[in-house]
Amino acid sequence: MTSTRRVKTAVAAAGISSFALLYAPQPVLPQLAAQYHLDPGGAALAVSVATGALAIAVLPIAALSEVVGRRPVILTSVIASVVIGLLLPLMPTYPALLVLRALQGVAIAGFPGVAAAYLAERLGRAGVAAAVGAMIAGNTVGGMLGRLASGFTAGPLGWRGALFVVAAVGAVCSAVTVVTLPPGRRPGHAGSVGRGLLTALSKPVLLAQYAVALLAMGSFVALYNAAGFRLTGHPLDLSPAIASLVFLAYATGSVSSAAAGRLVARVGRRGALVGALVLTAAGAALTLPDSLPLVIAGFLLLTCAFFAAHAVANGWAAADAPENARGQVGGMYTATYYLGSSVGGAAGAWVYGHAGWPWLIAVVTAWLLLAVAAVGAGTRVRAERLELVNAG
Repeated sequence: MTSTRRVKTAVAAAGISSFALLYAPQPVLPQLAAQYHLDPGGAALAVSVATGALAIAVLPIAALSEVVGRRPVILTSVIASVVIGLLLPLMPTYPALLVLRALQGVAIAGFPGVAAAYLAERLGRAGVAAAVGAMIAGNTVGGMLGRLASGFTAGPLGWRGALFVVAAVGAVCSAVTVVTLPPGRRPGHAGSVGRGLLTALSKPVLLAQYAVALLAMGSFVALYNAAGFRLTGHPLDLSPAIASLVFLAYATGSVSSAAAGRLVARVGRRGALVGALVLTAAGAALTLPDSLPLVIAGFLLLTCAFFAAHAVANGWAAADAPENARGQVGGMYTATYYLGSSVGGAAGAWVYGHAGWPWLIAVVTAWLLLAVAAVGAGTRVRAERLELVNAG
């Protein structure tokens, strides 16, 4: 197996494990709500505390990777997250479950916060867009596999058995990563961490990608957190197992994220990103009628478009990151991405629980339009600076 192929295999397996574990509770939120007498917002904490903890932990972990190296951080992440996943079904109370989910979020942070920087170092700036797209394709497969495994096994095994099944899948994938992941560059030194973080926060084009990560991911998770309640509730009235089939839409995301590099080559980063964000909003709007075919079509479109947007934004941030700030840029992007997941996912569930699906669609549409505006502002500043440099 060539070095490039080993890298892609290893990060794909790590992505499958990490994202299967991170979102495994999402399909069983209605069952958690029923068992612990929670509203949708309370049940959604099973997802939000993990993504929130991930968002908080990712920057310190990305900084740590500058000192100890990317590979040790990635390997520790995949192993620890699986161990915690195996313990989750044993938790006796909902608060105990939430505490362990927060710890799992911290453990998972070591992969997404470091992976893009690792790929940029191993494959170079020219190859990073395609590599990041391939990595995100693996992430989407993991998210889909974890959700489907959880949703389909919750009936016969209960939500505890469902979480255990997903942890077992994660264990297999983490073993693949441990065996195949090649070493990255040699570690740096602690003094460069602070300078790199300042650099990561100083470029408008990077700030625009962080805004996309925050707002688009918040919209996406808000919709999927509420999807189980909408599909199993009146008037659609699907069973939990059938409702979990909505996560098959993630297959379109794996295709679109892998194709993101070709899309950028055709229309440019800005055109690809803005177009994907607008299509995400259009897909959300399609789910408004109480028609199952339209709801399915809407989720297919919004999922395909969202993962294209994520792949373009993540690859853009990795490619434009200065060499001395790759880890910090990756950490900032990941932190804002999962902050969006945590805050947006919880807020969206609250909006759905108190105001219904149409108001949720209105909120996420506003968030996506703000993301489009951020891309326009960030790239406009960059263009103006280039004009000044050329004029000088």
